[in-house]
Amino acid sequence: MTTNTPREPQAVADTRRWLERAVIGLNLCPFAKAVYAKDQVRIACSDATTPAALLAELGEELLHLRDTPADTTDTTLLVHPDVLQDFLDYNDFLDEAEALLESLGLEGVLQVASFHPDYRFAGSDPDDVANCTNRSPYPTLHLLREASIDRAVEAFPDPDAIVERNIATLQALGREGWNALLV
Repeated sequence: MTTNTPREPQAVADTRRWLERAVIGLNLCPFAKAVYAKDQVRIACSDATTPAALLAELGEELLHLRDTPADTTDTTLLVHPDVLQDFLDYNDFLDEAEALLESLGLEGVLQVASFHPDYRFAGSDPDDVANCTNRSPYPTLHLLREASIDRAVEAFPDPDAIVERNIATLQALGREGWNALLV
């Protein structure tokens, strides 16, 4: 994976701003602040321009996360600005990501969550501000440790309350507020 692509510094900066202002700043993920404050979030920028190349890099990042102690890297954001810009193509790719996870024997160890600039929950209106809970500046695959998720759920046993709170937060913020947050 090349990390010195021309877009890499901007993609990483935009992703970091989104993470700090939206995910942590709005408390969309109550578990993100602690690992971010401890510098345990890896932001990797992919130079992939095809889904096949991205899948190969995803495999590398999954193995990297598996082989790295959690107190060094607890989670990884694999930002891929040059591939899967179309949300439906991206959504289809998630099946390949899951198959890769299984083929590497990492099911139950790691999981892949998804963020995309055009993220849309099934059955929702494209302009529904609630979609912003999973909208990021660039298509991004979020690699998480199952053990970390289990610990987080123990500390916050009602994850549905997080979803409801996030929707209420974004509705109060509105589309203009969301857009201003990321500028």
